[in-house]
Amino acid sequence: MSARWPLTARWPFRSRLLSWHQVALACVALVSLLFGSLAWAHSSSNSYLTLSMPSQQLTLRADLHVRDLDLLFDLDRDRDGQVTWAETQARSAELSAWLAQGISLGASGQRCTLGPVDLKASQHADGTYLSALWTPLCPGASSSLDDTRLTLRYDLIFSQDNLHRGLLKVDFSRYQSSALLSPERPEVEISASDSHPWRVFGRYVVEGVWHIWIGIDHIVFLLSLLLLAPLQPSRQRVVHWQAAPQARPVVLDVLAVVTAFTVAHSITLGLTITGWLTPPADLVEPAIALSVVLAALNNLLGFSAVKRWRLAFLFGLVHGFGFASVLLDLGLPASALVAALGGFNLGVELGQLAIVAVFFPLAWILRQTRFYRWVLVSGGSMVIVVLGLFWTLQRLGWLG
Repeated sequence: MSARWPLTARWPFRSRLLSWHQVALACVALVSLLFGSLAWAHSSSNSYLTLSMPSQQLTLRADLHVRDLDLLFDLDRDRDGQVTWAETQARSAELSAWLAQGISLGASGQRCTLGPVDLKASQHADGTYLSALWTPLCPGASSSLDDTRLTLRYDLIFSQDNLHRGLLKVDFSRYQSSALLSPERPEVEISASDSHPWRVFGRYVVEGVWHIWIGIDHIVFLLSLLLLAPLQPSRQRVVHWQAAPQARPVVLDVLAVVTAFTVAHSITLGLTITGWLTPPADLVEPAIALSVVLAALNNLLGFSAVKRWRLAFLFGLVHGFGFASVLLDLGLPASALVAALGGFNLGVELGQLAIVAVFFPLAWILRQTRFYRWVLVSGGSMVIVVLGLFWTLQRLGWLG
């Protein structure tokens, strides 16, 4: 074979299986499906909640991105594409009422009175937030809260964005805790008993599973690496991929990809949490999106493709930084750091394995069909490239 392949050899499938017209239609359908879902396939939308007791006074703080508030309250009145603090203050009465009906706190079965709210602007890595601060009065709470079970309910933005999450950090003198609030789990209970290492471990296992399941970019990256798993290359006549005849090498390939990703993200997750590496989020998030693009492009390169486990390891290092940012936002309990880190990492793996367990049997059954090789692998990879580019540009701030 010459050093330069003919055009037909560059495409990883036999051109006679389907016409280009049919492939184009399949790709258009996939593009329409995915871009119809771009309202939920965006970078994460988070609010940050904090319960603390400075000077023996219980305080509750909620930080919400002004971008999310603008979608609900149309704060950008001059239509310049920027929400100013003056524009936000002009709607302070409405915002205060809205916050009060969406956040509630209870202590030992009795409802706390949140009281008046103090609204301020605050800066986070991804932009300007509205910070709301209350000093709740809880009749059922002890002075130290050591023997008090608190119940926090958060119900803001969920109805408009089902991927929105509330990241709760509890920072008391005797114990620290955290939780992730979602449309499925809008309420959480907090008590001193939750600070036991085994309880911390179990809670962070759940947080890790939830994080991988709601991380659409992590899921798409993983699926991109697994699309070619049930296929094997062949050089008969034209370079193409054919169905793998035996399951054992395919399973080993999948295990290699999953293990490489696990080892890689565990390295950077640990290094970031312990303070050895702290890359800025405005670099990590676009890099994660770019990894999705490159993983999908790799599926279209035929024999020029990089071994998928190597890609899994390389970009697993990047995804580990993303996992670490979530853990830092949640607030790791200093008294049970190892338990929290180990639980979260195990949860990520369990969530990842659940995705593999659903995808792999279906891929194995469909591997001999034109639908799998053309629509899912070929057309799907093309669509993932476009979607990944969209995320990359969005996270770089080049798209609104």
